[in-house]
Amino acid sequence: MVTITMKELLEAGVHFGHQTHRWNPKMREFIFGERNGIHIIDLQKTQRYFREAVKFVTEMAAQGKTFLFVGTKRQAQDAIAEEATRCGQFYVNHRWLGGLLTNFQTIRKSIQKLQELEQMKADG
Repeated sequence: MVTITMKELLEAGVHFGHQTHRWNPKMREFIFGERNGIHIIDLQKTQRYFREAVKFVTEMAAQGKTFLFVGTKRQAQDAIAEEATRCGQFYVNHRWLGGLLTNFQTIRKSIQKLQELEQMKADG
């Protein structure tokens, strides 16, 4: 199983959260403290939940489940595309479309319409 050390988390900057005035109170239990107007994430909890996430993903992959990789920040876009492609999964690495998960029926209709238009263009 994949393991990640506290040192690796620190070096990756995982402990840096959002600015203290831009946060969701539901995240309170995961915040270790605050420094220079930035929340500091509790890396012990991060490490614990990371292990749980790895276990869950491993189990789901063993069952042949499908995954959606999401990373729209510029620095993550290439890695998201490469890793999702490497394991034959789907990804979103540019703008997230509102309703993609919560209103998929409408999104599906738009996709079908686009496919029809592309076919019409190909047919001349």
